[in-house]
Amino acid sequence: MSRFLLSTLTGFLLGVAAACGAAGAMDTARATIPDPALDSPLAAARGEQKLVLAGGCFWGVEAVFEHVKGVTDVKVGYSGGAAKTADYETVSTGETGHAESVEITYDPSRVTYGRLLKVFFAVAHDPTQLNRQGPDRGTQYRSAIFYSGEEQKRIALAYVAQLDGAKIFARPVVTEVVQLDSFYPAEAYHQDYAAHHPDESYIVIHDLPKVENLRKQFPELYTSR
Repeated sequence: MSRFLLSTLTGFLLGVAAACGAAGAMDTARATIPDPALDSPLAAARGEQKLVLAGGCFWGVEAVFEHVKGVTDVKVGYSGGAAKTADYETVSTGETGHAESVEITYDPSRVTYGRLLKVFFAVAHDPTQLNRQGPDRGTQYRSAIFYSGEEQKRIALAYVAQLDGAKIFARPVVTEVVQLDSFYPAEAYHQDYAAHHPDESYIVIHDLPKVENLRKQFPELYTSR
């Protein structure tokens, strides 16, 4: 079922599904995610860096990182495929190579790359689900870290290996670590979708619990903005 169809569920089904969705989010959150053993230090001066992540529907991943201190901008879009196929309808076929992605701009003097990856693994999605997240199925919903530069690559690969080696999750981490080719911003109506549609059933069921888990697990990083 697409997330657009899911948004038309009746109030009764919404209540049932919301309870199930919240329970699922809590199950994922029970794993204690360690800090990355390898990370870049906080920068001495303010600046701007970017990272691109994919973890299922980009609405929810965007919603999480919009509430992280040190993050200055979040855009949703597509990564992994060609420019000519970087539109929602085409990406939704699952045949473009694209993943629904988020481009996160952050101040490295306030939050580190590794710390953002910890949020990604802990509350933004389930990194053990292959080509799916929740009700969404297809390669466009895969878990991926699109790195820029050798430092991001080293930290990301080391962290995936650390989590797998410590058996943090009940199943292996399936997150891809691949070089970023391009990030193509999604259509305007997808940007800040959760903020603009907080009462939509898909957002209530699947995305708001992630933001709440961020608030609970990372109070030092959470901002209500």
